[in-house]
Amino acid sequence: MIYKEILKKIKRIEITTRYLVNTVLQGEYLSTFKGRGIEFTEVREYVEGDDVRTIDWNVTARMNQPYVKTFIEERELQVIFAADLSASLISGSKENLKNELLFEFIATLGFTVNINNDRVGFLGFTSELEKFIPPKKGKKHILRIIREILYHERKNQKTNINFAINYLNHILRKKSTIFLISDFYTADDFYDSLRALRYYHDIIAIIVRDPMDFELLPIGLIPVYDAENKKVLWLDTFNKKDVGKYKKTSLSYDNKIIKNFKSLGIDYIYITCGKPFIQDLIAFFKKREKRLAR
Repeated sequence: MIYKEILKKIKRIEITTRYLVNTVLQGEYLSTFKGRGIEFTEVREYVEGDDVRTIDWNVTARMNQPYVKTFIEERELQVIFAADLSASLISGSKENLKNELLFEFIATLGFTVNINNDRVGFLGFTSELEKFIPPKKGKKHILRIIREILYHERKNQKTNINFAINYLNHILRKKSTIFLISDFYTADDFYDSLRALRYYHDIIAIIVRDPMDFELLPIGLIPVYDAENKKVLWLDTFNKKDVGKYKKTSLSYDNKIIKNFKSLGIDYIYITCGKPFIQDLIAFFKKREKRLAR
């Protein structure tokens, strides 16, 4: 992708995001991630000069004298995008590859976070550290993260999610909301590390998929990595039995990672190549807000 095309792509995402934030995303984001605004702390007796709108009428009725709610200002939210930059994401059967979808997701949500004046950081990883950008505020900072993703030349091709999780656990000193973005196709068991990170931080897993992860094009024999059995299989895409087995294995693998995420109390979102993710993101916000309000 040449430089002018990259600039056009960034500008298009920024304009689209600004519209989405002003119409739907901002309200959903603020309602879902309680990092800003005010927070209720306690009630106390009413004193002259208090705002009558803060009177807690339930407590007032029980105590037979007026009580008011007190609030404190919440600290700003810190958001970290932890993105898998390994070679497995350079694939796709639609107009965008997985790594391009990953980039668009970070750019869209990054601009949303920025408009809400929260701090944003970025961790790019493969089987090692590729890039870490400490959290900061501002549009220039978001644009820096976007440029780093677009122009980054990876040091390694493989994936090690354990490394990324342990790195974040070591380096983050402030409670953060972490978007862990990957296709999660790895033979490594990273769930114990994830449990440790989840103890203090809020984690949302972004699962990047392409239709080809479940449906194969009829092109003959192809090698496919079976993550559960940790071996390479050769499949005949003209053979319905092989194609059915491939789909069953893929669905089984996804069911396994979803089950593990749920057991750890980690929310997740699917984003798929060739499909706009905005509605999925909004649906996630609404579902999460509803659950947290219980």
